[in-house]
Amino acid sequence: MNEENNVNIDLSKYYTSGQFAKMANVSTRTIRYYDTQNILKPSYINKNTMARYYTDEDFAKLQQILLFKYLGFSLDEIKELTINDLDYHFLLNSLKLQSTLIQDKIEQMQLVQKAILDTTSVIEKNKNIDWSQMLNLIHLTNMQTSLKTQYQNANNITSRINLHQKYSTNTEKWFPWIFKHCKFSPHEKILEVGCGTGSLWLENSNLIPSDIDIFLSDISRGMLRDARRCLSTLPLSIKKNITFKAFDCQKIPFPDNTFDTVIANHVLFYCTSFKHACLEINRVLKPNGKLICSTYSKNHMHELNELVNEFDSRIILSANNLYETFGLENGKDLLDQTFISTEKFIYNDELVINASEPIIEYILSCHGNQNQYILDNYKEFRSYVDSKIKPNFRVTKEACIFISHKKEN
Repeated sequence: MNEENNVNIDLSKYYTSGQFAKMANVSTRTIRYYDTQNILKPSYINKNTMARYYTDEDFAKLQQILLFKYLGFSLDEIKELTINDLDYHFLLNSLKLQSTLIQDKIEQMQLVQKAILDTTSVIEKNKNIDWSQMLNLIHLTNMQTSLKTQYQNANNITSRINLHQKYSTNTEKWFPWIFKHCKFSPHEKILEVGCGTGSLWLENSNLIPSDIDIFLSDISRGMLRDARRCLSTLPLSIKKNITFKAFDCQKIPFPDNTFDTVIANHVLFYCTSFKHACLEINRVLKPNGKLICSTYSKNHMHELNELVNEFDSRIILSANNLYETFGLENGKDLLDQTFISTEKFIYNDELVINASEPIIEYILSCHGNQNQYILDNYKEFRSYVDSKIKPNFRVTKEACIFISHKKEN
């Protein structure tokens, strides 16, 4: 934002607050409110008159704000979702997220409409109220908060996956590498816990055997909706064998000895009880069935932590050191408490990044306190990251998979 009283500024390229508000069909009061809340600052302020001026680029930011507001996000949430950067990379990602949210909003409204019609029909037919249907209607109309949380999480996961896919130096990408180690046998039953957007299966679609049954699970129903959409392009011969089910992997709703293989990609370190999750997985595995799970080391991507700490020492990208719960260094010992013959396979890779946008997007997607210190100082942070990537910014990757087997009965 330019606050200098510069007589050389060509105001013909700017809009006053009133003009900007009128063109966007909102009130001037709304524009001023967004200014005071630091989510839409003017591009130029005349220090003498304190008049505020906006540009064409500010319409893109306003569009994002109004759309997310329409979808029910709070201003604090909107602030985190609308970065003060008009690079096409950020705008494109925002539009993709908006499209997904609108699609979910439509599906939600259709469910609510059907529930209302069903409830109305029952009341007209029976001349009394079915309170169980009314309770279902209450639950459906209260879905908005969960939808917001789920898609913020989905967007964060996508940001992290995109960085690795685009800038990893290993020509054999992560998901094909994992799939190669799965070595599925004919007629296997496979469970993936924490499947996310289904990338493991999408990126290996031409290698999936048509005679295996695949159960994809995630604790987030929003993630499962994303997975369904992403995998809708799979051949029918594969799709018909895929089942989606939402649950916590610490409480798996299947009988003992159900699956030949369980896959947990970067999931187990999030569990409140790693031991309990392992016991549940062991329970549902068939005798000599295998668990394939991944994690990373304490040095994994440490350069990003150093990058943000140098900008502001208060920033913590993760409130917990997940590798301490289950990491490359301690993983085998932890798994050996439940399983047998655990093997470790290291994935050799490095990130070589030549652009600021994906680094910033990744950092903002983390689970720490970074947004608290970056969003209000975004331009300074962007300039800082720009100065660090010349000519390239190299990031260490230390990740692995463990393959453990269940003891035979």
